[in-house]
Amino acid sequence: MNNEKMSFSILTNCCSSPESILEETNLPTVIVGAGPVGLAAAAHLAAKNEQFLIIEAGSTVGHNILKWGHVRLFSPWQYNIDKVALKLLEESHWKAPVMKRLPFGKDLVEDYLIPLANLPQINPFIKLNAKVVAISKQGMDKMKDAKRDGQSFILYIEKEGTTERIEAKAVIDATGTWAQPNPVNADNVWTKGEELLSPHIKYGIPNIKETERIKFEQKRVAVVGSGHSAINTILELAELEGTEIVWILRKNRVEEVYGGESRDALPARGQLGSRIHQLVDSGKISVHTPFLVNEISKENGKLTIHGTMKNERYSIDNIDEIIANTGSRPDFSFLREIRLDIDSAIESVSALAPLIDPNIHSCGTVRPHGEAELRQPEKNFYLVGMKSYGRAPTFLMATGYEQVRSIVAHLTGDQDAAKRVELDLPETGVCSTNIFGKSSCC
Repeated sequence: MNNEKMSFSILTNCCSSPESILEETNLPTVIVGAGPVGLAAAAHLAAKNEQFLIIEAGSTVGHNILKWGHVRLFSPWQYNIDKVALKLLEESHWKAPVMKRLPFGKDLVEDYLIPLANLPQINPFIKLNAKVVAISKQGMDKMKDAKRDGQSFILYIEKEGTTERIEAKAVIDATGTWAQPNPVNADNVWTKGEELLSPHIKYGIPNIKETERIKFEQKRVAVVGSGHSAINTILELAELEGTEIVWILRKNRVEEVYGGESRDALPARGQLGSRIHQLVDSGKISVHTPFLVNEISKENGKLTIHGTMKNERYSIDNIDEIIANTGSRPDFSFLREIRLDIDSAIESVSALAPLIDPNIHSCGTVRPHGEAELRQPEKNFYLVGMKSYGRAPTFLMATGYEQVRSIVAHLTGDQDAAKRVELDLPETGVCSTNIFGKSSCC
């Protein structure tokens, strides 16, 4: 590939006239986020010799994945690698992993994302340690209609203490939701009290067996949540010496989280339910359900969790640390000047909401979708990957790859390919094993 053909200008002063016609420009498509789906979008654009730029806030590609690098994915390698990315890697004599094995998050970054990002077709067009703080349309605010579709996007990027302006003909937002965890508060509202006590609250999936063992050993630890993340957190805490576990759930009964156990069509998932069931029955866990957390206070170095249980005021005291396995949400703060169509409940792309609603669907029942469903009122702007699903935990990595394949086909004028469905999954989805577990299907 001729990299010179893919060169473009990073603007400090945009030079396009208000009457410019976007389709006739030689601007790049900007991808925000260098995770699996963002890099897959880059691979598809590179394969079509299209100009692009990837903006990543972290110091490496897959930055957020490394935060749960010790977690094993539900799905084997064969469903975690984009097909076009695979072709580019094979052409570079990349050593492929065993496709039927289940990778850890760290494997995904080191064995796939970094080699993909280092390809000469992609590497020159990645900006690391660069945060997108705002996206707008050239020379106009959100309310202005006239000639809006013909104007380029302007991205404001903070890097090393300076702000740059980058002009783009299309934007693909693949920033995910991992960096925006939900609070412990049952009303899902961030309070000043919870924020002040954040040094004692771990949001996400702690590496209990390795780097964070000392933080939880010989402690009284409260785990908030009822998904697979919470179950696996508790199973690992139970292996520590002298650790007392308090489990806080919103479920009416703890039995609701056990699943089908031996009757489960997915044996590994059933085994997970059986293990937590046995641990609860052994009395090694103090279960509080349905308990709704309202407030957390600290006195004499210990935390007290206040709330209601069975509609009566209730408190749990003498807590040393809290692990919040309460899910995450998308960040729309830098998209205030972009016209978006977002579902009011799920915070997903509106057209996806009835397809992915976790009250109805599991990851195995979400049907494939592409550019048409992801289309926003702002022409050539797309939310993809986990962010397109909002707060729903039913996202599959393979589904994200299908999303960007369809979008890139549309942006490059291949409407037949954009409309085709090329996602091939087994009937049960790719959550066929749950050895380590996550609360979502990615």
